[in-house]
Amino acid sequence: MTELLTAAQMRAIEQAAIASGEVTGLELMERAGRGVVEAIFEEWPELAQGAHRTVVLCGPGNNGGDGFVVARLLKEAGWEVEVFLYGDAAKLPPDAKVNCERWVEGNGKTRAIGDDTFISHAIIPSEILGDPLPNIVIDALFGSGLSRPLLVLPELRAAIQSCASVGASDPNWPKVVSVDVPSGMDSDCGTFLGYKYPSTEKPDDECIRANLTVTFETAFVGHFLSYAPKFCLKVVIKSIGLDAWLTAYGNCRLLGAVTDPFIMDKGYWGFHFDQEAHKYSHGHALILSGSVGKGGAARLAARGALRVGAGAVTLGSPPAALIENAAQLNAIMLQKIKTADDLITALTDTRINALCLGPGMGTNTRAVDLLAAALERTRPGLDPGPHAGSDAGPGSGPGRGVVLDADALTMLARDKALFALLHEACVLTPHAGEFARVFPDIAEKLAAPATKGPAYSKVDATREAAKRAGCVVLFKGPDTVIADPSGRCSINASVYERSAPWLATAGSGDVLAGFITGLLARGFAPMQAAETGAWLHTECALSFGPGLIAEDLPEELPKVFRSLGI
Repeated sequence: MTELLTAAQMRAIEQAAIASGEVTGLELMERAGRGVVEAIFEEWPELAQGAHRTVVLCGPGNNGGDGFVVARLLKEAGWEVEVFLYGDAAKLPPDAKVNCERWVEGNGKTRAIGDDTFISHAIIPSEILGDPLPNIVIDALFGSGLSRPLLVLPELRAAIQSCASVGASDPNWPKVVSVDVPSGMDSDCGTFLGYKYPSTEKPDDECIRANLTVTFETAFVGHFLSYAPKFCLKVVIKSIGLDAWLTAYGNCRLLGAVTDPFIMDKGYWGFHFDQEAHKYSHGHALILSGSVGKGGAARLAARGALRVGAGAVTLGSPPAALIENAAQLNAIMLQKIKTADDLITALTDTRINALCLGPGMGTNTRAVDLLAAALERTRPGLDPGPHAGSDAGPGSGPGRGVVLDADALTMLARDKALFALLHEACVLTPHAGEFARVFPDIAEKLAAPATKGPAYSKVDATREAAKRAGCVVLFKGPDTVIADPSGRCSINASVYERSAPWLATAGSGDVLAGFITGLLARGFAPMQAAETGAWLHTECALSFGPGLIAEDLPEELPKVFRSLGI
């Protein structure tokens, strides 16, 4: 688990470290520049030997100061280095100014971004970058402190366009290395100031596209949101000695690689295999099904709940669909649930401790009545909580966990009275369209172009939605964001080395809903169940690979569990 920070939090950490007297801003800038050079040589070892050429683009702030350090170090290593500066060298911040002067004192030369030559030839990179082309272009124009759209300034648009095609796919073009974030990108939201997200337009000229992005101590939230993975391509974190100050800050956490302590902590998983346990010790999940021909989504969710660890799973089905469901299910039990009264009767079985409503359920009057009954009968303090035995009485536990997906979200969006029934044991799992239906004003704020930074992010939107709903919200996508009403937040990003584009397949979300339901039945808290379910969902896709369909996801779980040593 990696704590991700906002730009403001990183600035506060740097200021606290400097105020402590243990490090100076100039020392931090030197470490950052050295970290960039190390990252370059680690990524392209062939550049560590011999003379090469680079162009360094420096901005008017401390990011530009990092660029001057990189330029000086590469020149000392025998490289041919040319520096472009946007802004007035005399007006640079103190530490950046010192490093600019060190560059000049070492016979380094600087050209201004904004001169006629740069602008007139901006669409012809070879005219700007020289002939022969450099091996590397260093983007140190603007880092995490960006607060205004860059594209209103023609000279900066020229700089961005001159690098837009560099290094993206053609091996003959120079590689681009960005410091902190690619210039033009907001480090808090992963998109671009002045640009609408999501959009059908292609933002290829809105931001420099970097083959390698080097950031320091920890990643920014925006590295894992919206467009960022398409423009950062690869993110490397270098330490500059601020780890002692990181513990005082935190914005949200990244659910990452299998070696992450968050994942490897067996206690977190809640899988305690008592030799004397029985199936109901491991929880009983109830999944509600739709009508004839509409039961596939619920069956996928039920399979996911069973495979992830629920001791027993029952599919609640309308009478007409019982035969259809029975023909395709074995270990999953069936129960006739047509009306709200049927559901209330089913819930007198206190062993049932988790429910899933929505996949293939429909939005008719029956479905509305079932959803209302489910929310009313699962409130904390009314029914037993996780792992409740058959002798548990009303009011003895924290309530039953409830996952609401698909059609259940549509019903919530249409009916304020239903929305008001949400409680802290619920987990909502909307994709972008569903999120916009349930939280239209929040979605509108998220989609609006930002005129200044930091921009409103998917993290901000999910937190606001969770606070309003009073429960956990899992906002799906390649950059899945999970938040609870307290503001606690996680990102499960299926990007970079965890990219799993084949999850975009019919029924994938239904299986995720089942995973979360099964984990709730197993005894996980709502936030914990949502985080773990989302992480496992991605891991199953990575384990299976291309060709994945939704039915494969639950069947891949045993392999993933074995890899974890569970």
